[in-house]
Amino acid sequence: MRRFSEAMGTTISVVVFLLMFVVIALAALGRAESDGGMALLWVALLAYIGWQFVDALAGWAEAPSVGRLAAPFALGAVVLIGWQTIVTALDVPSVILPAPSQIAVTFAGNLRTLWADFVQTILKGAMSGYVVGCALAFGMAVLVDRYDFLRRGLLPVGNFMAALPIVGTAPILVMWFGFDWQSKAAVVVVMVFFPMLVNIVAGLADTTAMQRDLMRTYSASYWQTLITLRLPAALPFVFNGLKVSATLALIGAIVAEFFGSPTVGLGFRINASLGQLALDMVWSVIVVAALAGSLLYGFLTVLERWLTFWHPSQRR
Repeated sequence: MRRFSEAMGTTISVVVFLLMFVVIALAALGRAESDGGMALLWVALLAYIGWQFVDALAGWAEAPSVGRLAAPFALGAVVLIGWQTIVTALDVPSVILPAPSQIAVTFAGNLRTLWADFVQTILKGAMSGYVVGCALAFGMAVLVDRYDFLRRGLLPVGNFMAALPIVGTAPILVMWFGFDWQSKAAVVVVMVFFPMLVNIVAGLADTTAMQRDLMRTYSASYWQTLITLRLPAALPFVFNGLKVSATLALIGAIVAEFFGSPTVGLGFRINASLGQLALDMVWSVIVVAALAGSLLYGFLTVLERWLTFWHPSQRR
């Protein structure tokens, strides 16, 4: 009975906060260009009610699975509505911060251009460099694990290379490999190689002495031990490196285009739009990059859950 009453209380809170949020948002949007103090009051009230709504939805005991799935989308909706309310109520110029509605219109009106930019930067530059860099890191990690002199000599150099700023290495690689996507792929290879290498080497070492002794008892060779014991144990580290490198790949490909590219690409579009003060187009490019990064990260998360179902981090 107590659990039922708590569930009903949470459900009522979700509905009440949702209705209050909608009413306050409509009222704030209806009072566009009001004085600054009143506008800030509306925004603060909207933020508080939106926070309470998302918090109640995340802890929805009546439907916990729905709450877990709906809470992130609800938070995103609250942020977008709050953003629209701030821009409208405070009359913020579009050259400073365009409204989400304006960004959506620009995004829908430039789908063909944004698709060409997506193909050039993400599919060609970022993904090709990501695949090559991760594959090279995996092969080198096996060699580092096999030969101790490589561990002592290469890993310190890797830490040094990983600390190099992209704004210093990207112009050099652009001059070496040209202005097309190949130079962006080279930048991505440099950015993802050493984070992946460090994660894979750490994962290959993540086995106990008892497990390794058991494999020796079975007269297993190095490669048999590597394939049947050490690589499966290293999978959580591998996926951690893959997810970190996915973000680095997108950043590297976009930033590299600032130092030279053909008249297509997400980085080129940001640079050109900033020169024209077209902030709505800049935000449209940001949306494309964010969607691409989220999809790649989500794919890696699902693949990790499928391959490492045995790991404690995946148990529910």
